[in-house]
Amino acid sequence: MAQLPPLNSLRVFESAARHLSFSKAADELFVTKAAVSHQIKALEDHLGFSLFERKSRAIELTEAAKVALPKLREGFSNLSESVQLMRRYTEHASVNVCMAPSFAAKWLVPRLHSFSGAHPEIDMQITGDDTLIGSRNTSANMDDWFRNDKIDVIIRFGSGNYPGYRVDKLFDVTAVPLCSPNLLTEGEHPLKEPGDLRHHTLLHDDTGYSGRPSWASWLALAGVEGIDAKRGLHFNHVLLVLAGAIDEQGVGLSMEPLAQSDINAGRLCIPFDLKMPLENSYYIIRPEQESNNEAVESFVSWILQEVSNDAAK
Repeated sequence: MAQLPPLNSLRVFESAARHLSFSKAADELFVTKAAVSHQIKALEDHLGFSLFERKSRAIELTEAAKVALPKLREGFSNLSESVQLMRRYTEHASVNVCMAPSFAAKWLVPRLHSFSGAHPEIDMQITGDDTLIGSRNTSANMDDWFRNDKIDVIIRFGSGNYPGYRVDKLFDVTAVPLCSPNLLTEGEHPLKEPGDLRHHTLLHDDTGYSGRPSWASWLALAGVEGIDAKRGLHFNHVLLVLAGAIDEQGVGLSMEPLAQSDINAGRLCIPFDLKMPLENSYYIIRPEQESNNEAVESFVSWILQEVSNDAAK
């Protein structure tokens, strides 16, 4: 391999060639015009040919310089990107995201490989907290999470009214019946229409939060009568409802986004078309000052794009 000339002389040449001026190159590089001339002369001596044609009041690139300049600029650009990558790895940027365990397990975690692949320089900390559901927790409550627990971003199901914070809506939410696909075709009473629920066990999510979907509300919306909406199996967590539905213990009622990964995998299905809109929605929230945190903004941009991609399907 041919011996490369000093990097500094190449940098001076690139600047002078871009400006077609030794004076402007000197100003850009914070050196004297004489220093630029010296570096260019040293580079020409190293290469064995001229790079500039000196005119009375201007300079022009020689043909050799014109041919080499684009690749030289590309090289400096690659060097700059390489340095930025090294800095990112050494800085160990991180984002601490807090949300309900159900949202983390069923919506976020199955997608995180996409974010990690796009941003290997950012470490993720996922914190699950069941109190991040519903409208009973106000901005005052979130102050403690952000300040004391060093949380960067909160994702929550609620009203969206959180004064003093940057709030982006992720999506509205509907509640749907959920069951194993086997219940649609097998057994003495396969699920064909909402009235067939009278022959199946109802699975209830009894998590205590405002806006929780109930079988009574869904059955009323479907116009189904004669079914005791309170009967069946009651659980204190939506993850248990989904697990029971997957294991064919009955038919659960839950938020559609929390079941999407199981639906995509064929473990669950929505037996009826009727979807019940819920009053609350999912939001992503962070303090105003986090707008200067590049890692946080990268995560927020990514998750908003994920939501947009889902909506486009």
